[in-house]
Amino acid sequence: MRSRLVGLHYWTRLTLLVTKLCKELVLLTESPFVTRHWNKKTLNRMPHKISVAAAPWAPRGIFRIIMTPHESDVSTISPELPAMFDGMKLAAVATVLYIIVRCLNLKSPTAPPDLTYQDTPLNRFLLKSCPQLTKEYIPPLLWGKSGHLQTALYGKLGRVNSPHPSGVRKYLPMQDGATATFDLFEPQGDHRTGDDITMVICPGIGNHSEKHYIRTFVDYAQKDGYRCAVLNHLGALPNIELTSPRMFTYGCTWEFAAMVGYIKRTYPQTQLMVVGFSLGGNIVCKFLGENSLNQERVLCCVSVCQGYSALRAQETFLQWDQFRRFYNFLMADNMKKIILSHRHSLFGGNPVKMIDLDLGPLYTATSLMQIDDNIMRKFHGHSSLKEYYEKESCVHYIHNVNVPLLLVNSADDPLVHESLLTIPRTLAAKKPNVIFSLTLHGGHLGFFEGAVLFPQPLTWMDKVIVGYANAMCQWEKQKPPCQSGHLSESSCAEEKA
Repeated sequence: MRSRLVGLHYWTRLTLLVTKLCKELVLLTESPFVTRHWNKKTLNRMPHKISVAAAPWAPRGIFRIIMTPHESDVSTISPELPAMFDGMKLAAVATVLYIIVRCLNLKSPTAPPDLTYQDTPLNRFLLKSCPQLTKEYIPPLLWGKSGHLQTALYGKLGRVNSPHPSGVRKYLPMQDGATATFDLFEPQGDHRTGDDITMVICPGIGNHSEKHYIRTFVDYAQKDGYRCAVLNHLGALPNIELTSPRMFTYGCTWEFAAMVGYIKRTYPQTQLMVVGFSLGGNIVCKFLGENSLNQERVLCCVSVCQGYSALRAQETFLQWDQFRRFYNFLMADNMKKIILSHRHSLFGGNPVKMIDLDLGPLYTATSLMQIDDNIMRKFHGHSSLKEYYEKESCVHYIHNVNVPLLLVNSADDPLVHESLLTIPRTLAAKKPNVIFSLTLHGGHLGFFEGAVLFPQPLTWMDKVIVGYANAMCQWEKQKPPCQSGHLSESSCAEEKA
């Protein structure tokens, strides 16, 4: 009896769904009746006489089948039977359309970013001078409201018609024998303020300066008068061999600090804009919060699509909500390829190689957590996965960042669970230097713009970072020199003297 009730429940729900589809899409309200005849030989094989009647609970065009035993041959069939099949076809089409509408999120409205900030003169100036933060973000009509498609397009293509900015690769030897690399791109013109400004950029997990989204952003920033220095994560470039048994991790700031130090020494008059994408956002916020000296000569920092806490994120990465477990598998597979491409430097043939490891768990790993536990945490001697995530997450350092900080996330980012967004929202509510911008759409590092189908080469993300940077430069330009954030206390004292 219980199974019958359960079956009836699901049939009732299916009936209500089809009825809703019929009303919303207006596909079945005027379904025609088509009269056809079946082959007599075929009908003679049928053990029952079939009649069709309109179902009292169904919308127009949906029928029920009544089968009754008979003793004589049947030469004809009720002409309404094909009409039932027409209705079923239309219902199937309606169901497919309904699924497409739901998956593409076509009914979702466009809206300006949801902003969390304190009402200060600086924040009011920034929001007024950077219109991308207050105007609605309009993604491509047909697919741009799907966070999955935005993320997939970023992952596969990066950007559309990506330019090829020309830069110089720099090599920096580290104390442990590693060699950090970054690409330096000079500005293509003077900055509008006339100042020398350098963007120090940290890409996402396993990324480097040759990725399309990085190239697009660098080209746009160059044309606006910014010098750009882009870190190549240790081990990310396929043609650069590791010189020590270590590669990039979730929150190691050593290579980024080396790049920033080089820029400060080489360009003593330059001011810095710090930019981080995804994992890079975690690294730059941790770098600034680790030591207050790291914030000297830094005008501002922008972090896009980071998760803030690896420890809190690991549980969400094992859930199938928003297909997060599937994305976890894809990223783990990419990490395995990077690690195995450097296995000779990491696990053998090196006189100072890391502790001997059993690579079996690496080959069978299906999640980032398994790789982090078996490989990544051991690069810095962490005793457990929890310790590794705790010490490498910026959530424990970001409250020490005192320069203007813009944190950008997307509500439909399939990689960053909504529970993690309480971290930047709470921070922005407490600290006057922080603005948290949450867009309704954009996916993970997507933020494509466009009319209907084809996206534009430049994204909302590129525009908002450069727009925010320009606003900060204007703010600093109109302030008295001693109040400018790029001057240290000692420099300020010297000017007063």
